[in-house]
Amino acid sequence: MTLRVLSLSTLFPSSARPGFGRFVARQAAGLAAQGDCEVVVINPIAQAPWPLDRLLGSAAERAVPEREEWQGITVHRPRYLHIPQFGAPWNPWLIRQAVLPLARKLHAESPFDLIDAQFFYPDGPAATQIAKELGLPLSLKARGSDIHYWGTRSFARRRMLAAAEQAAGLLAVSDALKRDMVQLGMQADKIEVHYTGLDHTLYRPAPRSAARAALAANGPVPAYGALLATVGNLIPLKGQALVIEALTQIPGAQLAIAGQGLEDANLRALAARSGVADRVHFLGSIVPEAIARLLAAADVMVLPSQREGLANVWIEALACGTPLVITDVGGAREVVRDASAGRLVERTPQAIAAAVNELLAAPPSQAEVAAHAAQFSWEANAAQLAEYYRRVVVPTPSRASRS
Repeated sequence: MTLRVLSLSTLFPSSARPGFGRFVARQAAGLAAQGDCEVVVINPIAQAPWPLDRLLGSAAERAVPEREEWQGITVHRPRYLHIPQFGAPWNPWLIRQAVLPLARKLHAESPFDLIDAQFFYPDGPAATQIAKELGLPLSLKARGSDIHYWGTRSFARRRMLAAAEQAAGLLAVSDALKRDMVQLGMQADKIEVHYTGLDHTLYRPAPRSAARAALAANGPVPAYGALLATVGNLIPLKGQALVIEALTQIPGAQLAIAGQGLEDANLRALAARSGVADRVHFLGSIVPEAIARLLAAADVMVLPSQREGLANVWIEALACGTPLVITDVGGAREVVRDASAGRLVERTPQAIAAAVNELLAAPPSQAEVAAHAAQFSWEANAAQLAEYYRRVVVPTPSRASRS
C-alpha cells in the first residue's frame, strides 16, 4: 500500500530560489521514486507585513505561485506573517495558522499516514500542532543549526523538546548531532541517524585539468593557480571571511565563492582591503550542475563553518575527488576519517591556510578522496527513510480503510 507523507519544510527550492534547500527537495524526490511512497510538500513562505515586504522581499519571491510542481513533487506555498528580527517566538504558531486549513483540506481529499518536519524549529512545533489536530503520527528531522542555534534559545528549546516528546520518531543527519540532541534532553532510543544522499552521476571525479579549463572557459575563474572552492550561503557562520583572510597566506591561489546572502558586500570589501580582490571570484547562487563542475575543478573545498550537522557539500566535494578543509563541527569526524579526506582545522585564517598549503603540497589522489563518499547515495537515503516511516506510522482508521 502506498504511504502518503505530508512534509512541512520552511526550506525548499522554488523558481525564485532554485538552490534554497535543494537537499530537502532531493530527499523528497528520492522518496517519491521508491514507488510506494507519495510525498506532498507544504513550504510555508515568510512574508513581512506591508510595506516591509516590498523592501525585504524580491519581486521574484513574491511571484512564486502558491502551488507548483517541483521535479515531480507537488509543493504548496502558503504565506505566513513574519516580523523580521523579532518574529521567531511566534513563527511556529503563525505557520500553524497558515498551514492547518490547507493540511485539513488535503487530508480530507486523500488521507495522509504521517506528517514530517524537515527542521526542528520553527517547522517542528508547527508540525506538532498540525499532527495533533489531524490525529496523525509525527516525525521530526534535525539538520544542525536547528539544534545548535535554536536549542540555545529558551523559548525555542521548550517547544522543541515538547515536539520531540510527541513525535513518533526523530532523525539526525549525523551521529554527532544525535548526541547533541540527547544532551539537549531528547530521548536517545527515538533518534535514528539518517545520512544525506548523493547523486553519483553528477558528483564524480573528472580529470582536474580538463575540468579547470572548462570552468575557466565558462566563467570568471582563471585557469591558472591552485583553486579553492567555498560553497554555502553568504552568512557569518559559514566563515567565508576567514577563507578570504587565509588566501593572503596561500600564494597564487584563486578562490571561487558560490552562494548568495547578506554578507556579499562585506566579503567583497574584505577581499579588496586584503589585497586579494583579483583572486576572489563571486559566482552567486549556482545550480547543482555548476556546483559539480566547480568542485571537480577545485584543488580543495574549504568551509570553516561555526556549526553544521553534516553538510551536503562536504560529501559532494569528496565524491568529486576534492579534499576538504573544514572545522571540527557536527559530523565532520564521520566524513574526514583520515588525512586522505582532508583536514579538520581551528576556525582561524592561519589554521585554514596551513592546512590548504599542506594539501596543495602533497595532494591525495582523486580516487582516494572519492572513496570516502562511496557509502552515500540518494537511493540508500530514500530506502532507509521509507523503512523508517513505515516503522513509525501507527495504524489509523483512514489507513486501515485503504488496506
